[in-house]
Amino acid sequence: MPESKHATAKADQPSAPPMTRPLRWLWLSLAVIVCDLGSKALATAMLAYARPVEVLPVFDLTLLHNTGAAFSFLAEHAGWQRWLFAVIAISASIGLTVWLRRLRAGETLLAAALALIIGGALGNLYDRLVHGYVVDFLSFHWGQAYFPAFNLADVAITLGAIGLIIESLRDARRGRASS
Repeated sequence: MPESKHATAKADQPSAPPMTRPLRWLWLSLAVIVCDLGSKALATAMLAYARPVEVLPVFDLTLLHNTGAAFSFLAEHAGWQRWLFAVIAISASIGLTVWLRRLRAGETLLAAALALIIGGALGNLYDRLVHGYVVDFLSFHWGQAYFPAFNLADVAITLGAIGLIIESLRDARRGRASS
């Protein structure tokens, strides 16, 4: 069976050396966790539940508890979802940490993206295990149309996902350029 042009091109290129100390990126994960849990503690201490505090005409601080996943997915169920989402967060964090350890030199964006997702997943995991829900407090809206409330862990996960998408687009472009 003949090899594809892309596989042959990749095999001809020298592989980049492993990233030096890739686990140092876990400091970014720790920073995300500290900022996330600190902001949630402040929101819990300073905001009344479900009573918006307007910051801008399109942005409120509103303390809410989410027992589901993103956009309150499965929130109306009896509590089993707490453990499902905990297992998913733990598994994803372990898998992403293994991926982080295997990065090559120059994969800085990928390392940052993985670290952001790990930090966000562990920040929300803490809430699930300790409280049984995730504390959300950032609420954007346009008139009476509200985007689901979220927190800094969700921001980190989203930024990490965007980084993964950018990195995959770069890889695709490099693959086309080398063939």
